[in-house]
Amino acid sequence: MNQKKVVVLDADTLPGRVFHFDFPHELAVYGTTDAAETAVRVCGAHIVITNKVVISADIIADNPQLELIAVSATGVNNVDIGAAEAAGVAVCNVRAYGNESVAEHAFMLMIALMRNLPAYQRDVAAGLWEKSPFFCHYGAPIRDLNGKTLAVFGRGNIGRTLARYAQAFGMRVVFAEHKHAPAVREGYVSFEDAVRAADVLSLHCPLNAQTENMIGENELQQMKPGAVLINCGRGGLVDENALVAALKYGQIGGAGVDVLTEEPPRGGNPLLKARLPNLIVTPHTAWASREALDRLFDILLANINAFVKGEAQNRVV
Repeated sequence: MNQKKVVVLDADTLPGRVFHFDFPHELAVYGTTDAAETAVRVCGAHIVITNKVVISADIIADNPQLELIAVSATGVNNVDIGAAEAAGVAVCNVRAYGNESVAEHAFMLMIALMRNLPAYQRDVAAGLWEKSPFFCHYGAPIRDLNGKTLAVFGRGNIGRTLARYAQAFGMRVVFAEHKHAPAVREGYVSFEDAVRAADVLSLHCPLNAQTENMIGENELQQMKPGAVLINCGRGGLVDENALVAALKYGQIGGAGVDVLTEEPPRGGNPLLKARLPNLIVTPHTAWASREALDRLFDILLANINAFVKGEAQNRVV
């Protein structure tokens, strides 16, 4: 077997483990790669590993030797899939590695906000408990999950995993139909009914033309005054300015977001500037438990080894 040149473009997004392949290879590993460096680094590669580095049609056209683009994530929107398919370049991704990690993160945000943990942390830090005339300091409302309704948008592996966690806490779970859907499928409730019924609304669906800003000013106004919004899907699913306004004016009870419209948010973001006690922002880490990272890496290597053996595993094209 001829030696394969394998290039890793953004290894810093991976868990730092050693790359082991079952075939003769030459390995080049880069921690990060910006757009200006991509073409030079991909040149001559047979296999390219990328998480978020863009592999454009031009790069594919300039590398006729390229055989495989191995995406170390589930989303492949950073690869020109049409160009890869036309050039006979295989593309594979990593699937179902972070179901528990993302679902647990969403559940953490949910329970912290229902019990107003950030508000109480702020009050304790400000010395309000020390000044209380009673044994406790009670301010922001504290709500149990038991008996509440969780509306899940996205019935994939993560959404179903979160549903199991919620049901174990005595929550009623409904899965929401697509916005503007002409009919409601069996086992779902309409988008509008889900928004209105939810004590917690959690987003686990892809970002596309149909889902962009699916939660905007109108939807936030329809939600219960104490309801909590969780977004561990994609930043563009929520109108961020409308969400800040809804939180400031008490239209909803709280929000937990792990994703923003621009990542990293170099241009700033209204959610980062808000500094509200009923808002939690985490830096796109829901997917990144140690266990999930190890699963991702194992699947990534298995995808590549399978491809070289002539087997199709997690193929997109």
